[in-house]
Amino acid sequence: MAATKKNEQKLDALTAFFDEGGYTELYADENGTVAAGYGTANGCPAYALAQNGGALTGADVAKMVRVMDLAAKTGYPVVTFYDSNGSVLTEGFEALTDAAKLVEAGARISGVVPQIAVVLGTCAASQAIAATAADVTIMAKDAELFLTAPFTSAAAGDKTAKAGSAELAAKDGIVELVYESAEAAVSAAADLVGILPGNNLSSPALFDPQAPEAALDMAKYTGEKAAKAIADAGNMVEFYKDYAGGVFTALATVSGNVVGIVATAGPDKTLCAACTAKTARFVRLCDAFSIPVVTIVNTDGFAKSTANDVNGGVRAAARLAATYADATTAKIAVITGKAIGAAYTALCNADLTIALDTAVIAPVDPKAAVTILWQDKLENSTNLERDTAALAAEYQTRCAGAKAAVRAGAADLTADAASLRGTVVAALDILGTKRVQRLPKKHGNLSL
Repeated sequence: MAATKKNEQKLDALTAFFDEGGYTELYADENGTVAAGYGTANGCPAYALAQNGGALTGADVAKMVRVMDLAAKTGYPVVTFYDSNGSVLTEGFEALTDAAKLVEAGARISGVVPQIAVVLGTCAASQAIAATAADVTIMAKDAELFLTAPFTSAAAGDKTAKAGSAELAAKDGIVELVYESAEAAVSAAADLVGILPGNNLSSPALFDPQAPEAALDMAKYTGEKAAKAIADAGNMVEFYKDYAGGVFTALATVSGNVVGIVATAGPDKTLCAACTAKTARFVRLCDAFSIPVVTIVNTDGFAKSTANDVNGGVRAAARLAATYADATTAKIAVITGKAIGAAYTALCNADLTIALDTAVIAPVDPKAAVTILWQDKLENSTNLERDTAALAAEYQTRCAGAKAAVRAGAADLTADAASLRGTVVAALDILGTKRVQRLPKKHGNLSL
């Protein structure tokens, strides 16, 4: 049954979201600020909630909670389109308790069904908390998202350029995706419903396989190019594009299978605290819905700074390592270049590890290793820099290369640039039936 209502503005987001604009309206209320519907988006069943720009009453919040609970019971995603000027102030304390109930409902179904928040207008205070707690948060470029109203803060002398804007939210890693228009943001939400599993017991979607854009070229390495050398061409959605450029994260398909790809930026780039937060958040999303994670590793490790360590760097690295260790989804590590020390520990906790012929895997950098292990060979050197480099190259070949890593159990498979894609596809096939039984516990206690 296609919904029809007097207030067409209220239906815009729902009509644009659902296939052919048709859906079944739920909990109809012509005077309400929130419209609710059930239908299909890209052929996949989903629920959607749309705010029409007015103030939220207790009845509006109750409707949102009922739809979220129904989504969890039936195992389908819930998409919420945010556009509200706040709560009805005459409701007093009820406005506070209602906001808490909404956040609680989101937390209750987190990891059960995908929650997608799409900010199309104003999203402030408690609504901002609810929106950014979703699995994926999308913003239209001209929308607003804030806890403190920018004009209130500015009046108090605390003025921040572009406060509340989608641009700033993207740079701060608050939202995953930003689009030029509301229509594009709604369309992106529908696309994600087609990509993500319907719930935590469903399998990821399957698509027609496509060849990658190009083979891996280590001479022109970037995280994005490395990811595209593995993924099917034209089927990739990058998350956090404007946040923490030291790592690339995206949902993509590999031979038609949906995967999450994490790719570090290169051998001369380090991982900052923002990079670790970005990666951990993305891996947690994939793990919640059993989306395989392919991690492409080529990095100079974590930021080399004692100041960074004491200002949260160690905690951030621990969070990242624990996230990978805790994840039970299929995990594949692809070491294309440097995976030294703690970087290997954190990023290569995988079911299968593929080492390219260009990989360098070692407890410490080869140059540092030879100054300790082969000190006797350097004692009488007449050109210390040259001889250290030569010994480091020898150490890299004998002790830190792909074949040595496989012999030592630090890697499981070897490949070269030409065979990389096929090796990843084979690894995904091997892990296609992976099952892990967790130890009984309330929940883990990752470093947050």
